[in-house]
Amino acid sequence: MSPVSTPRRVLLDTDPGIDDALAILLGLASPEIELAALTVVHGNCTLSEAVANALAVLELGGAPGLPVAVGCDRPLLRPPYTAPETHGMTGLGYARLPVAGATPVAEHAVDLLIREIMAAPGEVTLVAVGPLTNVALALRKEPRIAGAVRDCIVMGGAFHCDGNTIPLAEFNIYVDPHAAQIVLDSGMPLTLMPWDITSRVQLMQSDVDRLLARGGPIAAFIAEATRFYIEFHRSHFGWVGCSINDPAALALLWWPELARVRELHVAVELTSELTMGQTVGDFLGKAGRAPNVRLVEQFDGPEFVRRFVERMEALIDRVR
Repeated sequence: MSPVSTPRRVLLDTDPGIDDALAILLGLASPEIELAALTVVHGNCTLSEAVANALAVLELGGAPGLPVAVGCDRPLLRPPYTAPETHGMTGLGYARLPVAGATPVAEHAVDLLIREIMAAPGEVTLVAVGPLTNVALALRKEPRIAGAVRDCIVMGGAFHCDGNTIPLAEFNIYVDPHAAQIVLDSGMPLTLMPWDITSRVQLMQSDVDRLLARGGPIAAFIAEATRFYIEFHRSHFGWVGCSINDPAALALLWWPELARVRELHVAVELTSELTMGQTVGDFLGKAGRAPNVRLVEQFDGPEFVRRFVERMEALIDRVR
């Protein structure tokens, strides 16, 4: 768990979003990585709300100068689809952050992804925790990024459990399944962190209370954002806590020992309205296709949550 000598340079493609906001804060709290920029995409809320949330969370976390690039405001082919029932009307639950003083960079998110990856081949890791529209369009515009990116971690998909949006599809893949298939077909070195796993990585009210005891605006934000999130998970799934999907995906970068992965070929259902966005894993090798992902099949959720809370305590103490 000790920091690496040279932090990994990371681009976070995100649609903030309660758990996205927690991932941003975890990135800021973790010396193992250097967040180079946030590229924002539609998803949990509208693009304009997601951009405002990204800027405000960075300011809250003490990094108001980190570049934020505005990306795509809708899926490639399907109508926009947001999740106010999950993340609240503006994306951050009951939390209300001041409008950030910073503004987005002029560069489009797709162009920023291409520029950053091609400027340092083999050095940049892309972590995508929203719909994959920005990433797919970057691949279409500059296919060489598939071979130039060091790694790409995607939070998305559902394989051995029900989906969280329609019966067989997870939100990020369902919202833009065509973009997801482009990414899966790209040849990028992909690690897939699915809803099967992240649904069991749950932050409890006792964890939030521990942060609240620390005091400060970050703790207050986490409490108000997750209060909505916990209520949603209780009413929709009957759970006590809330799943913190995106922080768990991001943390694969520096805590890989928490996960066990399997190489697998994965495709996305694109034609059936009944199962649109379903991720189909060739677990028995029937399709005869080479693996295109490293699928996370096991993850030590309780240990991750313990470490996550410790990182948030350290960030709270650092940023007052």
